[in-house]
Amino acid sequence: MTMNRTKTALFAGMGALLLGACTMASAPPPPQSAVEALRPYYATLTGELPRANPGPAIDTSQAISRIAFGSCNHQHRHQTIWPVIANHNPDLFLMIGDNIYGDYGYRGEADLGTFAHGYRLQASHPEFRAFREQVPMLASWDDHDFGPNDSGGNFAFRERSEDLFESFWGSSAEVRARPGIYDSMVAGPEGQRIQIIMLDTRFFRDPLVSQPYSYERRPLGHYGITDDPGATMLGAAQWAWLEQELAEPADLRLIVSSIQILTDAHNYEKWGNMPLERERLYRALATRNGGGMVFLSGDRHSGAIYHGEPEALGEGVWELTSSSLNFSFASGDNSEREPDPLRRSGFMSDENFGFVDIDWAAGRVTLDLKAADGSSLHAETIAFR
Repeated sequence: MTMNRTKTALFAGMGALLLGACTMASAPPPPQSAVEALRPYYATLTGELPRANPGPAIDTSQAISRIAFGSCNHQHRHQTIWPVIANHNPDLFLMIGDNIYGDYGYRGEADLGTFAHGYRLQASHPEFRAFREQVPMLASWDDHDFGPNDSGGNFAFRERSEDLFESFWGSSAEVRARPGIYDSMVAGPEGQRIQIIMLDTRFFRDPLVSQPYSYERRPLGHYGITDDPGATMLGAAQWAWLEQELAEPADLRLIVSSIQILTDAHNYEKWGNMPLERERLYRALATRNGGGMVFLSGDRHSGAIYHGEPEALGEGVWELTSSSLNFSFASGDNSEREPDPLRRSGFMSDENFGFVDIDWAAGRVTLDLKAADGSSLHAETIAFR
């Protein structure tokens, strides 16, 4: 009898162990990152995400000849530049970053409530609403509409930020289906085919290297250069996507980056902080399937036009930086503050927008940095074929 009770207890214990093992095997694995851990919380949030009012669709069958763009637009500041841009009758407008300042008043809340509020406030401005009704738009982001100042891929709440961005700007199903907000479009018939590539320099970017404070160094940012071959600006998936996009035929390509590409004249955020990644970008662009090329960038709260001849690219290339739409930190030409051998214009701190005027028949494009009243601060006309 005692032996039978012992066997029964033994079998029961073994059953409990087996049941426990099965239970442990069926339990979901623990989250591998803060981003994963936050997904159940975000699933509980209710309420409609902010949306900009709808605008006209882009007719990709037609040639695009006039493109305006800008960056650094604060939702709490005046919006008087929108009707000025509209008066130039652009076929398309590109919002290329810091489209709102969602981190205004932000204290680290996971729900990114200040970002949602910033989008809703921007959507309420009558000048912006009227512009949206008239001009098709594409958008990318920079740090202040992605997360905190200078943030990158280590921002734990970036998936929530992506949801807010994609809702507000009405991102395509293709963009919504993948991490990050990089996007592209091709428009126009053969001979007038333009490709616009909107890079995402935030969602995947590794942390930057900081420089220690120095009395001798000019106050032009505090980021140094990393030679880490594993450091990424775009992330593996976006790099693979970019190579596929560049295999598409085009007569002119606009490469849109929220941060500057060519210059090394400052220590703020720029592609030059990761020179190996910039070299990789140049090499990828050198293999493109035909067509001329122009860089567009923002971020700096000043505008300028640059020209460089990177060895890895094997050709000359122009870059138009436009910033800011309504959030200038100074006025006039501040060239002396930031000497730059690549700059072909003044370093203009007045509020501004960029304008790309394409003459398809002549094979020329004019890059024009325009003041808030629509006058030209500096323009360069270049051949692209």
